Amino acid sequence: MADPRSVLTPDALAMLQSIAVSGSFAAAARALDLVPSALTYRVRQIEDALDVLLFDRRSRQARLTPAGSELLREGSRLLDEVDAIANRVKRVATGWEAQFTISVDSIMSQPVMMELCQAFLELAPPTRLRLRHETMQGTLQALSFGQADLAIGVIEPPTQADIQARLIGEVAFVFAVAPHHPLAGVPEPLSDAVLRQHRAVAVADSVQRGSGLTVGLLGGQDVFTVASMQAKLDAQLRGIGAGFVPEPMARLFVETGRLVVKETERAQRIARQHYAWRNTARKDQGRALQWWLKQLESPVTRGALLTRHQHG
Repeated sequence: MADPRSVLTPDALAMLQSIAVSGSFAAAARALDLVPSALTYRVRQIEDALDVLLFDRRSRQARLTPAGSELLREGSRLLDEVDAIANRVKRVATGWEAQFTISVDSIMSQPVMMELCQAFLELAPPTRLRLRHETMQGTLQALSFGQADLAIGVIEPPTQADIQARLIGEVAFVFAVAPHHPLAGVPEPLSDAVLRQHRAVAVADSVQRGSGLTVGLLGGQDVFTVASMQAKLDAQLRGIGAGFVPEPMARLFVETGRLVVKETERAQRIARQHYAWRNTARKDQGRALQWWLKQLESPVTRGALLTRHQHG
């Protein structure tokens, strides 16, 4: 019987992930360009070495057992560490990171982020660029957990000694509704009692561990939860609900009459946004990180990230 160390290779863990994601051995075999019998044999080798069942085979779908789920949770962490090691080795050898991942909060300007990505890739660096779209505390958590190299759009400045942060700027929020929403005709300022009678649109915190952050919701209020600030804005344009949105994102729609700004009894919300990275000496930073930090030193770039949400 094989021992666990000989079977729990990065390729084996990636294979198990593929089966779990695809939901069947046959689909995973096609994706991995293997015959199904070969894939089944490899899984059984791993199960024999660990003396556990990883997949419940009683149904047509390949469902993970509790032991299989635990293996994949830990396996994903190990694969991230393998990627991080490879990245560090590549950086030491060439000065460039093999992969550079940025976690970007959905409050940031997507057009400006794409312009920055385009400018970076036009350098033709030997670095694969990856964006992770996050929200609220999830943006920083991706950096803290080693899933990102740079976080753009961090609400609270990090307290960890190994993470450094700089201010991007401040964003004012306005309470806005579609002109056909019932609240559009209600006298101002809107009280909490009035707001509680209407559905709020909220952005889900993408934090993976912990309860996440909730902003501006009232107890007992009906809530429609979406994944990003862009989706929240779209929902409010359709009259699905109401809520606070960044003023720069709402500005064009207010000017064209597609949103109506309403005063509330609540104090105006101002959010301070930061960017953060691991606190390493400049000589130890990869060239990709250095390039991005150089762009973020520009007040024009920082301002555009907060305010320029339309193309052009």
